Amino acid sequence: MDIYAAVEGSTAAIGYGLAAIGPGIGVGLVFSAYIQSTARQPESSRMTLPYVWIGFAVIEALALLGIAFGFIWAGGNS
Repeated sequence: MDIYAAVEGSTAAIGYGLAAIGPGIGVGLVFSAYIQSTARQPESSRMTLPYVWIGFAVIEALALLGIAFGFIWAGGNS
């Protein structure tokens, strides 16, 4: 029984690590799109910057929800 509890904790950490890959890729795509658009039209950088931060905030909120749900579901199994 003790071995099962140790394995369960490890799989929860691995699961969130795998779930964090999606937001990591999303943040990279948001900032790469901003860099490319600014390189093409430098005068539009001030207009598009608020959208970059909104996209970044939404993606990070999804990552935080993922870790919060992981704690909630892990607490419910105990």
